[in-house]
Parts: sequence; structure tokens; C-alpha cells
Amino acid sequence: MKKLVAVLLAGVMCVSLAACGGKKEEVADTTAAETTETTDEAATEDTEDAAATDGTFTTVADGVLTMGTNAAFPPYEYKEGDEVVGIDAEIAQALADKLGLKLEILDMDFSSLITAIQAGKIDISLAGMTVTDERKQNVDFTDSYATGVQVIIVKNDSDIKSVDDLANDKIMGVQEGTTGHLYCSDDYGEEHVIAYTNGATAVQALLQDKVDCVVIDQQPAEEFVEANEGLKILDTEYVVEDYAAAVSKDNPGLTAALNQALQELKDDGTIQSILDKYIKAE
Repeated sequence: MKKLVAVLLAGVMCVSLAACGGKKEEVADTTAAETTETTDEAATEDTEDAAATDGTFTTVADGVLTMGTNAAFPPYEYKEGDEVVGIDAEIAQALADKLGLKLEILDMDFSSLITAIQAGKIDISLAGMTVTDERKQNVDFTDSYATGVQVIIVKNDSDIKSVDDLANDKIMGVQEGTTGHLYCSDDYGEEHVIAYTNGATAVQALLQDKVDCVVIDQQPAEEFVEANEGLKILDTEYVVEDYAAAVSKDNPGLTAALNQALQELKDDGTIQSILDKYIKAE
């Protein structure tokens, strides 16, 4: 009987030891897995940091800088025949030259540009795009290369005399996805805003009395007013903002390389020369 008890006790001890050993192995395996995951995350961060500092980057197509824009925003981007020209096109070309890349420009709806960057269809977007906190959640931005001002276009006989008058149940025309669209919607409500695919269409809506005014960037506003009789720009600024190139958050090396090239182009006067070519001093 004692022998049987001893055998049973020995068996229980073996099972207990095996169980303890199993728990230690599980803890060890879990710890190893967590360590591996943490190490992988750290390695990813280190790789991104290294890419941002050592100048390495990727592009959608080898040897090509693919830029997305909306070519209905003069003088920043517009078409002459089939060619996209303007401030952003020339700055993008200068940046591509600095990086030793060929430039390809794709024309698309403004509201599709950030999505195209995230989907890996384009490398960058220069489109008179304003840096905002909301956009920075989805893409990175280079340093600013120009300052923009949102202004208000009205008919010559309009009763809108200042920004304050927009609160009087006015209907505002804007370009879809722009900061003008965002600001007007936030300030006056979506029910007072009609968004169009481009600025030119919004201006035509104003001429046809479908909207009471158009809120858009100053430079294209001046182009539209010059081209359409009976319109004027109010002598008040709606908001001042910075333009920059949008880049994928997954490509920090490209952002860093663009910033370096952009600074060189500022230092040698290229950026200012391009701006002066299209924006005449008053």
C-alpha cells in the first residue's frame, strides 16, 4: 500500500513539474513573441528614420516623379493644349531635375489627389494645396513653397460687401475638396455651400445666378475675374494659408529629399523666379 501511495505521489509530482515547465515555456514563448514584435516595430521606425536622413526613397515608377494635380486652377496649374503648365508644374519640374528624375503629371479631380497618394498611384501632389491639420492625418507635406489667400468673387452689383455679409443666408460656390469648401461649410453650414469640380464651373454658376459668390484662392480668382466681365473680388481676405507638396506618409525619404531640393531652389532664386513669372507684383 505504501509503495502504491509512493508511486501515486511520484506521478503527481511529475505531472506538477511538467505543468510548471509548460507554463514557463508558454511565458518564454509569449515573451519571445512580444520581444520580436517590439523589435520589428523598432526596426520599422529605425528604417523610416534612416530613410528620412540618408536620402533614400521610392517612386511609383522607376526614374519618374509622378505628380497629381487638378489642372483648372490658374496660374498654379492649367492646360495649354494637352500640356499642364503653371507655377506648380514648373516647381515640380525643378524638383524632379534636382532629384535626377523625369516628371510625369496626371490631371485628376482635386478631391481624388490625397486618395491617389495613399493608393500609390502618384508620388506627390502639387495643386495649390493648403496644409491643414485634417490633411496631415492622411499625408505628409513638404515645406511651404508659396502663400495663398482665400478671397470672395461677386458680381459687380452684388449686395455682398464684406465677409460679414456671407452670414446673411448667402449661397457660396466653391471647388470641391478645397480649403474654401471646408471653411465655408464650417463657418456657414453645408446648406449654404455648393461644391463644383473646379473653380471655373463655380464661376460660371455665379454668372448664372446659381450662387451669390465664389470663395477661392486669390490668384485663380484674378484670372477668372479678368476673363469674365461683370465680376470683381472683394477687398477683404477670407483666410491666408500655406501651399506645399503632399507626399505619402510611407515615403519619408522622398519628403526629406524634396525639402532639401526645395530649399536649394529657394536659395538660388528659382522658386521666386517661377512665382514672379506668373504672379505680377502690384
